[in-house]
Amino acid sequence: MAGFVQIIEFKTSRINEIEELGRPSRDEGSTPSTFRRITATADRDRPGTYYTIVEFDSYESAMENSKRPETSDFAAKMAALCDEPPVFRNLDVQWEDTGDSGSAG
Repeated sequence: MAGFVQIIEFKTSRINEIEELGRPSRDEGSTPSTFRRITATADRDRPGTYYTIVEFDSYESAMENSKRPETSDFAAKMAALCDEPPVFRNLDVQWEDTGDSGSAG
């Protein structure tokens, strides 16, 4: 199944505030979210550096999500808590493997 992934790299000394900011957005809003999955990560080798990996069914679905007022509001508040502007990577999925298709012999 093809898809689209957006990776947001950001640096902050205020990660607890960013995590707190993100919690309500999962439950609020007038329209349902268009993402499939969100994974929040911390870089073990670069303290204070974080990545959010957001999976969508398609690029169009991601752009629909970007247009939501809730998304714009969250992005502005999050950017204000970052030490540097976030960096966005927009990736078309070429292929994927769930890792559970093989059998042990």
